[in-house]
Amino acid sequence: MARLLLLNGPNLNLLGTREPGLYGADTLDAIVSRCTVLAGELGHELVASQSNAEHELVEAVQKAKPQGIDFMILNPGAFTHTSISLRDAILGVGLPFIEVHLSNVHARAAFRRHSYFSDIAVGWIVGLGPLGYELALRAAAVRLAGTAPR
Repeated sequence: MARLLLLNGPNLNLLGTREPGLYGADTLDAIVSRCTVLAGELGHELVASQSNAEHELVEAVQKAKPQGIDFMILNPGAFTHTSISLRDAILGVGLPFIEVHLSNVHARAAFRRHSYFSDIAVGWIVGLGPLGYELALRAAAVRLAGTAPR
């Protein structure tokens, strides 16, 4: 059994009411609930956290390894385009992760096409809505089992 961290950045606490045409009608709680069940079915434990504060996300990453976290699924929200400190924290602890975005960032404003995380991520899932989280969780399980291509 592995422990996985599902880490969500700013404004994702507003899912369900924030621009549902773009982000869907599911709340973050609903997404976390489905992912928690799926993680259990896959034989793993999911720990979820969300913050609007960059320093809290950095601290969550820094504490991940001592807390036995083996893998992370990350939706950095708007920090995707700005947070060198979160990137440095991930590199500093060597935590493998998959980056997830609900919307297709490539079909949006040009500034959203740059990510400080995609080049250090194991993989990147964009534009599949809440399903992206579940797919990332399945991909993480395959990777943790050692059966994924590197």
